[in-house]
Amino acid sequence: MGPKAASGKEKLMEEDEVLQAVILADSFDKRFRPLTTRTPRCLLPICNATLLDWTFESLALAGVQEIFVICRSHAEQVKNAINPSGLVPGSGIKIVPIMTAKETFSAGDAMRDVYTRGLVTSDFVLVMGDLVSNIRIDEVVRVHKERRKTNKDAIMTMVVKESGASHRTRPQGDSAVFVLDSETSECLHYEPVSAYPPTTMTRIPRELLEAHPEIEIRNDLIDCSIDVCSVEVPSLFQDNFDYEDIRRDFLHGVLTSDLLMKNIHCYVAKDGYAARVKDTKSYESISKDILSRWTFPLVPDDNHPSGHVYQHTRGNRYIATDNSVSLARTCKIGNNTLIGAGTKILENAQIIGSVIGQNCVIGAGSIIEGSYIFDGTVIGAQCVVKRSIIGAGVTIKEKTRVEKGCLVGDGVVVGPLAVLDPFERLSKRRDKTVVVEEEEDNDEDSDIEEIEANQDGASSILGKDSNAVVWPQGPSEDDDEDGIAVYKNQRIRRLGDDGSDLELSDGGSESSDEEGSESSGYDSSSDFEIPTTPSSATFLPSGAMGESEFQREVAQSLERAFAEGHSVDNAAVELKTLRMASNVSLSRVREAVVSAIVEHIQIVDGALPQRKEISRVIARWGALINQIGGIDAEETVSALQMHCASSERFPLFGQILAELYQADIVEEDDIRAWYASTAAKGTGLKAGPTAENVKRCWAVGARMIQQFDEQESESESE
Repeated sequence: MGPKAASGKEKLMEEDEVLQAVILADSFDKRFRPLTTRTPRCLLPICNATLLDWTFESLALAGVQEIFVICRSHAEQVKNAINPSGLVPGSGIKIVPIMTAKETFSAGDAMRDVYTRGLVTSDFVLVMGDLVSNIRIDEVVRVHKERRKTNKDAIMTMVVKESGASHRTRPQGDSAVFVLDSETSECLHYEPVSAYPPTTMTRIPRELLEAHPEIEIRNDLIDCSIDVCSVEVPSLFQDNFDYEDIRRDFLHGVLTSDLLMKNIHCYVAKDGYAARVKDTKSYESISKDILSRWTFPLVPDDNHPSGHVYQHTRGNRYIATDNSVSLARTCKIGNNTLIGAGTKILENAQIIGSVIGQNCVIGAGSIIEGSYIFDGTVIGAQCVVKRSIIGAGVTIKEKTRVEKGCLVGDGVVVGPLAVLDPFERLSKRRDKTVVVEEEEDNDEDSDIEEIEANQDGASSILGKDSNAVVWPQGPSEDDDEDGIAVYKNQRIRRLGDDGSDLELSDGGSESSDEEGSESSGYDSSSDFEIPTTPSSATFLPSGAMGESEFQREVAQSLERAFAEGHSVDNAAVELKTLRMASNVSLSRVREAVVSAIVEHIQIVDGALPQRKEISRVIARWGALINQIGGIDAEETVSALQMHCASSERFPLFGQILAELYQADIVEEDDIRAWYASTAAKGTGLKAGPTAENVKRCWAVGARMIQQFDEQESESESE
């Protein structure tokens, strides 16, 4: 009866547990400027409801009961935008806005503030304030909690969504490669894919292939930025102030840490919709998806986050149903269009694939194509607006043309007869007589001051009555990047115990590399690099990216340890930290440590003094080789051989190897395995002094193995 009572108590506690969510309302970037110079991104409207409202609705579908909104930039606006009752209408969800310190400049800072305030008390959902999703997060929470019952180190479950190479909501410059365990969906490795310079290869640590018999390398996943976290996640940010970005810093830091020993898993969502409004391209894509009803049940005519009511007609046309919309008899309303309450569309105007806010006026003969017009904007007669975002309260006077990709900030006046070039950005010139009370965005104000000071001739281009400031054009963050391709649903299976033969399959079709490791130049001490282009799926030894700098850092760290007499444990901790910061493989750390120890051995006259010097150094520092995060004695001998072959300490190779053997750092079987490998023989090395020295080291190994054999024979005869 005792166990039943205990399990019943646990069940009761789980039922009473409140599901909490944390929304990071700040985007910590400036992609939507000038629209966000006076308004936070989370309050930008998409389909006539703020992004924050769409996020609230997404969390309401998951059964979240309490939401903390973490905001710094324009915090008062965010607070005022939340329902005064502190509840999401119709859901009963409690919302608590939290204004963080002005020193909060990253997601990591926000998470540290969550920890210091003690906001979360159990597993919670972490999202950004620009999320549009209908995925049932409650199922992800259930899977996460079930996993936590058997594995307390599983601290986070990330939600990712399968997609194609050119999915409309997939940011080309903000994707990543995920390496997952095929059975458990544990995230083993994460590597961001940058748009410029384009990332063409991904590096897979060799030890992952040894520890996991089957892995998936996925570059076909959209990161939904929905994370189910354990209560200890904020404390990890507090312990590591280097964690700024949740993916590039925190996720990478946890996966590469030999000290934390924590696990992060992925939940690959097969159904549902989830995307973030991260840039203007995704803004357009998500708007079209909402109008096309991919986000059902979150659609304009049902569950609209702002509470507006729209009538859905054929062709995905949505018109506000309060009879306040005025449509001229000769106007044309195209497919995939939404028109807000109080808006007037005058004679012969055309609205095609666009969203028009509330209380707008579209002049006679004007054409609005693929554009997004915020509330209170007036567009004069015979204007053309193509694939642009027009802020609230804007006035575009007659016969003005706005080409694709333009962003026009709130309150701007343009025209008449103005022409905006593609990707132009405009903001309202500030009134110098008005004292700006908000001091939190001084960096934004300084930018605007500099831009306003360089507006020579802008008024003649934008119209005599214009109050606009033209922002300088830079590289568009929405430009597609050639050379970033999908490496979809690929699996690697180990075929041989030596790790030399690997099989790469795409989807379900499998193909093997019969040539083996020698033909592909495989080095057993290397990581694997995998190309992001499917046409060249070949394993290559890892390059020397940052290795020379890493070698110097290790050498300097060990020099301090040698000079100051640090303990081996402290030196190992420093090296592990350095490895995490440098993102290098364990093999590279081992090579650097072996090289530093060998170079620390002084060259002295006389055979006996030299042996004593080698014995002294190995006895003091040899144990460090096996305390840096794993034991691979065969790799240790290989590293010793390669370093001695190119060092003036080449004559000491045999004595150092013998001392490592005497100190139990390497065993007889390890030396035999190294001697039998092709790398030990110098196969494939370019002819020269180093290659010759490698062969001589191999010959020294032969004599040592001969001694082993003789000792075994003597033992058998005795």
